[in-house]
Amino acid sequence: MTGLRLNWSPLKEPLGFIKVLEWFMAVFAFATCGGFTGSNVVSLYCSEGRNSSLIATFSYPFRLNQVLLVGSNATLCNHTVPETHLVGDASSSAEFFVAIAVLAFLYCMAALLVYVGYMHIYRDSDLVPITDFMMTVFFAFFWLVCSSAWARGLQTVKDATGTEAIRVVLPLCQEGGVLCEVSKFASMRSLNISVVFGYLNMIVWAGNAWFAYKETRWYAQKFSSQPAGGRGQVPAPI
Repeated sequence: MTGLRLNWSPLKEPLGFIKVLEWFMAVFAFATCGGFTGSNVVSLYCSEGRNSSLIATFSYPFRLNQVLLVGSNATLCNHTVPETHLVGDASSSAEFFVAIAVLAFLYCMAALLVYVGYMHIYRDSDLVPITDFMMTVFFAFFWLVCSSAWARGLQTVKDATGTEAIRVVLPLCQEGGVLCEVSKFASMRSLNISVVFGYLNMIVWAGNAWFAYKETRWYAQKFSSQPAGGRGQVPAPI
């Protein structure tokens, strides 16, 4: 029979329990990165004229070169400053990280549906367990890749919104008598946590690959082909 048979017991086994854990961790990885919005306050201290402050607001997907720092022909420290944007673009690594998180979330939902409702088909099939194992290995590998890429992208965000980068991108800061510095930094704790969740996901998915592998015919064939250790040959009946 191929119909739906609800059975919650697979969730008590490592294969199902870890899949639930992976589902939650994918949600956290997505939320901590994709939901970020922060602002840095840049203070301009002028020897001539009035001190000013600039606000640089940036958010996912971190296309920093589109973040406006100074509006068109603004007057700062008695100088006319052209329209200025931040530098850098971390969107590719951020979007890659979020895409893997979303795909992992969707795959976990599909796998849990199979475990809970169609485990009798899963256990009787050769293709389904092998597909589950291959997908588990796929996600373990790509969690490593996307987390490493996003860790590098996050460093780009931190560098591009720091004092040194602001001084480089804003010509006014090169003028004598003008001091520019970031006086208030956006909290990037959630972004740091997203990187940690990325690597934790990689570890959990890699560990789950073993339990998925045990459901495949490859493991069954390997186990059945091993001779029973410590056993003598059974004598033929007389």
